[in-house]
Amino acid sequence: MTSPLTIHALPERLRRPVLIMAFAGWNDASEAATTALRYLARAWSAEKFGTIDPEEFYHFGLSRPHVRFKAGSRTEREIIWPATEFLVVRAPDLDRDVIVGVATEPHLRWKTYCGLVLELARHCQVSLVLTLGALLADVAHTRPVSVTGSTSDRELAGMLGIRPTRYEGPTGIVGVLNTTCREQGIPTASLWANIPHYISGTENPKAALALVRRVVEFLHARADLSELEEAARQFEQNLAEVVARNAEIAAYVKKLEAKGAEEEEPPPSPREELPPTSDLVAEIEQFLRQQRPGEPKD
Repeated sequence: MTSPLTIHALPERLRRPVLIMAFAGWNDASEAATTALRYLARAWSAEKFGTIDPEEFYHFGLSRPHVRFKAGSRTEREIIWPATEFLVVRAPDLDRDVIVGVATEPHLRWKTYCGLVLELARHCQVSLVLTLGALLADVAHTRPVSVTGSTSDRELAGMLGIRPTRYEGPTGIVGVLNTTCREQGIPTASLWANIPHYISGTENPKAALALVRRVVEFLHARADLSELEEAARQFEQNLAEVVARNAEIAAYVKKLEAKGAEEEEPPPSPREELPPTSDLVAEIEQFLRQQRPGEPKD
């Protein structure tokens, strides 16, 4: 039987590689984690070397494949399936090599899926599996992005600058992968950006930037972050305009600011306190959508 894991060309003589993974879906509020990892892959000119075939792990009615024209053709189409892709970064200014894995959270056979990730990790002699995620929390967008995380290694926690999370409850593929790695003796850590729940329906480049900076700092690496920094600046400017024209939103943000000053760690979603109103959340998201290039404005 053919394995769903395909390694097209195993990189040679990798230097203490770290595998960094992010999954779209439940683990990825406002797409912050996948945005962060895809940005780093582009900035570091990562090269694809392996895949996990999606056939056994996805319900295609929930994660539909996409159709597009093939490069250079306006008549011939191809299907893009929601596969897991692995890319390698071998930048000379990095102290260690990096393997990047980005995927949509699978729907089926999580244990088997995680086993395949571990198989690749062993092939590449990965020294650490680092996962990125993003969760909804009672935090204000005006504050610096809080990055929490988990690892069983105190020294690693200090290097990543994370405080252990106190979360208990439902978990996603990130939590299952971390536990599987730990049980198999592979060091693991996880970084989570805390996303303001009232702007959960739009991409959050500020949160993605916080994750990128934490990864770059941990790896003692360099990366051109100017594009993401500009996106985060524009994002904050747009939110400031929303708050300035709506007293109800401004009052709610002030309440979250005060609450955040009293707490060491923002509680993850689900929350006891609901968002202010569905209409208020809809207004914020509509305004942010209208700021995107090419979309009509009122």
